[in-house]
Amino acid sequence: MSSMRNAVQRRNHKERAQPLEREKWGVLEKHKDYSLRAKDYNEKKKRLKILRQKAAERNPDEFYFGMMSSKTHKGGQKIADRGNKALSTDAVKLLKTQDAGYLKTMAQKTRKARERLEQEFSLGQGHGIEVLKKSLNPGSREHIVFVESKTAQKKYSINGLKGPLKQELDREPTGKRIRMDAALGSEEEDCEANIANASKQKSSKQATEAQQVALRADRALRRQYRRGQEARRNRLEALKSREKDILAAEQELELQRARMNNSIGGINKAGIKWKVRERKR
Repeated sequence: MSSMRNAVQRRNHKERAQPLEREKWGVLEKHKDYSLRAKDYNEKKKRLKILRQKAAERNPDEFYFGMMSSKTHKGGQKIADRGNKALSTDAVKLLKTQDAGYLKTMAQKTRKARERLEQEFSLGQGHGIEVLKKSLNPGSREHIVFVESKTAQKKYSINGLKGPLKQELDREPTGKRIRMDAALGSEEEDCEANIANASKQKSSKQATEAQQVALRADRALRRQYRRGQEARRNRLEALKSREKDILAAEQELELQRARMNNSIGGINKAGIKWKVRERKR
């Protein structure tokens, strides 16, 4: 009979869920959860009761010789030995030498990154014809040249380039082209004024739409340029701060090594200042 009773399909009893108005409090607490919480609460209550009893029965004249060597913090925590073995002076000097080498390497790496970023940032901040080392679009092979005005943009040609950039363009295939853009600032207003004047004149609808598309593309390019410069500025500030911290740590480490070698003075544990006396010549 028992085997037949187990073979029959039985109803699955589901647990009650948390009501919708109390859903923010999480899953509904079941009896097993309450049992664990009550057990933990009772254990803590017993422990506190024992501590109160010990504090009430404490003897103020109690003394042990171990009290002479033990120390406690202001909060009452006992200061004990953690069992760590102290390193020898030679081992500490070796470790500090390795730390100094690591700091010098990181300082040199950070300085090179800062100088490279400063060079890129300064090229984009100047006036006149400026050629950035990197294009605003990483996937393109175009060189972006900034000029003073629209007139200079029309008169400008590849023959006006000098130095390494011209040599680089000579080596590239003839299919590469150069995009000209006016400088940031008042040039955008000049473009809008030119478009407004052109719209007043007798021009076709297609020409006006082409000019508007060109203006939107120019605005998008300028916005992308500003965002790139802002990102470079933030990264440059972060590199400067990192380099400053590394140099400060390196200087402090050199000072510690000098104190360990007794080559400079300092302050001992008793608070007494001392210095190394050099031999009189």
